[in-house]
Amino acid sequence: MTEADTPDDPHRPVVLDLSDPADEKLLAALHADAAIEFVDRTVGDSNAAEPFRPRPGGDPGAEAGRWVYYPWRRAVIRVSGPREFRSTRLDRNRYLITDDELAKLSTLRVGVVGLSVGHSIAYALAAEGLCGALRLSDFDVLDVTNLNRVPASVFDIGVNKAVACARRIAELDPYFPVEVMPSGVTPDSIDEFLDGLDIVVEECDSLDVKLLIRDAARSRRLPTLMATSSGGLLDVERFDQEPGRPVFHGLLGDVDAAQLARLSSKEKVPHVLRVIDAAVLRPRMQASLLEVGKTLSTWPQLSSEVAVGAASVAEAVRRIGLGENLPSGRVRVDIPSMLDDIADPADDGGDRARRAGPPPDAHPELDRAATSDALAAIAEAAARAPSGGNSQPWRLIPGDDSVMIRLDPELTSSMDIGYRGSAVAIGAATFNARVAAAAHDLTAAVECRRGEGPFPITAVVRVTPGADPALARRHDAMMRRETNRHAGTAAEIAADVVASLTRSVEDEGARLRLITAGSDIADIASVLAEADRIRYLTPVLHTEMISELRWPGDPLADTGIDVRSLELDDADMAFLEILRNGQVMTHLASWDAGSALGDATNSAVAAASAVAVVSVRGATLCDYVRGGAAMESLWIDAQEHGLAVQPISPAFLYARDRGELDALSPAYSQRLADLQYSLETSLDIEPDESLVLILRLSYAPRPSVPSRRRQMSGRTTRSNCGPT
Repeated sequence: MTEADTPDDPHRPVVLDLSDPADEKLLAALHADAAIEFVDRTVGDSNAAEPFRPRPGGDPGAEAGRWVYYPWRRAVIRVSGPREFRSTRLDRNRYLITDDELAKLSTLRVGVVGLSVGHSIAYALAAEGLCGALRLSDFDVLDVTNLNRVPASVFDIGVNKAVACARRIAELDPYFPVEVMPSGVTPDSIDEFLDGLDIVVEECDSLDVKLLIRDAARSRRLPTLMATSSGGLLDVERFDQEPGRPVFHGLLGDVDAAQLARLSSKEKVPHVLRVIDAAVLRPRMQASLLEVGKTLSTWPQLSSEVAVGAASVAEAVRRIGLGENLPSGRVRVDIPSMLDDIADPADDGGDRARRAGPPPDAHPELDRAATSDALAAIAEAAARAPSGGNSQPWRLIPGDDSVMIRLDPELTSSMDIGYRGSAVAIGAATFNARVAAAAHDLTAAVECRRGEGPFPITAVVRVTPGADPALARRHDAMMRRETNRHAGTAAEIAADVVASLTRSVEDEGARLRLITAGSDIADIASVLAEADRIRYLTPVLHTEMISELRWPGDPLADTGIDVRSLELDDADMAFLEILRNGQVMTHLASWDAGSALGDATNSAVAAASAVAVVSVRGATLCDYVRGGAAMESLWIDAQEHGLAVQPISPAFLYARDRGELDALSPAYSQRLADLQYSLETSLDIEPDESLVLILRLSYAPRPSVPSRRRQMSGRTTRSNCGPT
């Protein structure tokens, strides 16, 4: 054997017909090569099926057998002639696919781009006889990580994926024509790839190439199919029937391949998630998507799911080839979901009861305002105070000369340990009330009471005639106070502003630590990010956190956090849909993964101009009320100096001992204790001090949307203040 005796293409076998002298000579040379293995038996004869069907062509001897040389195996095998081989190989199709249907399907030329998932699809099409020729394209080579889903072997490592698939099909049927384009599909080669095809199967990874292929297929009126292995999603785009149909069913809008190619990986994320319909993926897959770039290099795929996709595409090709009904659209063949609904055939088949969702949270209306205009204004100002998750955990009760602010224990959450977070919110409300009173030429005194009936704490804001010009001047600023979650910039805060912020806290009897050094901020950012990860992974904390979010049109928009105020880009907003799923968090927790869950907090805090930490001496609820007033004073002052303010509440913020952390997050209590110790040590928090709140300060544009508040009348109105 010489190089000249071997085929030019690394995927094509050499079929030898001994009626041709040149082939007879080559076979003799192969026989003479001791390194070549011969399998001297006829493969593909019809003896086994003879009792049930006639031989092709009638006469068994009408078609001579062939010898087939597979260079990559250094082996030669004897097979029956092409017609008999095909007829025998596809005999078990009989009646499921008739001979006439096979003949019609044999005229189809199918192109497959992307030979990881595409490998199983191409093989299924060839094995089932659903087309007469294949064109395969992939620029990549096989590595070991492909072997969990690509039906190749260790001998194929380093071989081009399209070549490996073509070789496997050649070993299935040496007569089956397969073309290979090992350089992949590019704008320069797309026309060459599509030329002469009847159907396109697209399974590549690159979103811009996916769009390129569809644009070109649509211009040629070629039906295009895609199987997304996760969730068993099959996309059918019948450009042959609808040449004006938008690609990807219009899910990508007006973006084109050239625009996509210019986007960064993160900018492509929302487009990718729309294409794969990530919101309905099974939780384990959604959780895996969050680990891409963290513990995963790319998203995972399973061989079983790839096989389902191959079966779906095969049926779609069969229907298109035979002219059966198959409109454009998408369908899920989700085997795990189907098994979730497995039923005993002996059952009566009655409808299963559907589990009802939880009823909407009850939000009691505020008590009616007093007739006094001043007291009504004071109560409305108090209602603008920030609170955890914008829960507004108070009842406002105006009287003849006072406004009573009571902590409602029904409006708290698990992170509100010992009602300390709500006490901070009550304190902020008292500060607003004092400012509003001053604006009405009244002086307000605050009395803190504990344990009155069902209310853990009550703050009574009592007014008397008397002016406080300094406090009155802060009224407009108090009414404009808002939460700002824009990323912002970390410009330096001037010394006079730092001094003003410090006074605003100390005047209320609390202490301010303003961290401005980049390395110190980075250390705090990492602690807060890990605390956020734990909040996501702790079921009750995750449920409560997600319940705080409000989408446009939600019926409870007078409380909670408007998702638009999170200032997320399209990619992060798309991932937010995944983060809502508790089962996703369960999977991440079981894998000890989810580092991406704290990325947003880490990035936001690390890019801040400063981190402001408000603390107060003492640990009673009244002490936290005092600290809340100081926090609100700081917030208003910072905003008046042009700073954007965002509160950060780590899960451990209001825990006082290990027992409270155990109750908060049993699986992560030790980790939370370590984080709390690390933060308090770095801040030099003294034993008799209590952390009130952590605030991120930066310079940023105004928030996209204001938050909303329940008003004294029960009506909902927009407010320029944002939730803590």
